[in-house]
Amino acid sequence: DVRLVESGGGLAQAGGSLTLSCVVSGITFYDYAVGWFRQAPGKEREGVSCINRYGVTYYKDSVKGRFTISEDNANKTVYLEMNSLTFEDTAVYYCATNSWCGSIYPTDFSSWGQGTQVTVSS
Repeated sequence: DVRLVESGGGLAQAGGSLTLSCVVSGITFYDYAVGWFRQAPGKEREGVSCINRYGVTYYKDSVKGRFTISEDNANKTVYLEMNSLTFEDTAVYYCATNSWCGSIYPTDFSSWGQGTQVTVSS
């Protein structure tokens, strides 16, 4: 079975940084894209970033230049480094897999982790 486990969330001050990790198991890691998503209270889940099987990365416009997605193939882990955090980045962050990144629509992704809370204090 596919399993994704997120970690690294927590409390950060505005302007601060956090790095999230997503450990993937149960799939051939090289054959899949891994996306990061977030869901704030009362809002729909949205795509934040994605890295495809070729290592090409994609970002939501509002996080470009602040967030960096990367992968460690040996450890089947995808990271999301988040810098210059703002209050608007507060959300539960999820990782998920799909065959491709596409437009990072949540409905395109089939296997999900349990999420990790990120809270940014203003």
